Amino acid sequence: MATDIMLITTASLLGLAMLAMTFLRGWQGWLQLKLRELEQRHSEIDGASSGQSGMTARIEIADLKERIRKLEAIAAGVDL
Repeated sequence: MATDIMLITTASLLGLAMLAMTFLRGWQGWLQLKLRELEQRHSEIDGASSGQSGMTARIEIADLKERIRKLEAIAAGVDL
């Protein structure tokens, strides 16, 4: 009886370890994907310094800064 319990316990622990390693591998892959997306966006903004796309990036950044300023004002309790 004790050997049956030990066998079940060992198999359960091994299964749990395999499952944890699989999830960890998937998490690392997802992080690598997001890192590549961020690098691609960064290179697009840097590479778009001339022409319409560069101007668009600057406008988007200015818009984001304005939104952040408004959110900070709301958080501070200041009416705009």
